[in-house]
Amino acid sequence: METITCRRCKREDAQVQERAPFRNELGERLREAICSDCWKDWLKHQTSLINHYGLDPRDAEAREFLYSQVEKVLLGDGEAEQVDTSKQGEIEW
Repeated sequence: METITCRRCKREDAQVQERAPFRNELGERLREAICSDCWKDWLKHQTSLINHYGLDPRDAEAREFLYSQVEKVLLGDGEAEQVDTSKQGEIEW
């Protein structure tokens, strides 16, 4: 089993993702720096963002927003866009 030191959780023996989550440079960076457990946590947060803002991941603007959040949360300072679920359905994207 291949392991990495995860940039997000700091575990030194974290399980590497089986494959890059995207077919681009960002996907490779994520595979090299983020463990599979932190990626699973990210997917839950991403689902919250998609549902909260009513994003369509097929839309280029929505994808750019999600990619920027991936960069910020997993590869950057770790600060995620906070989702206030009490305002669900009232948010304009």
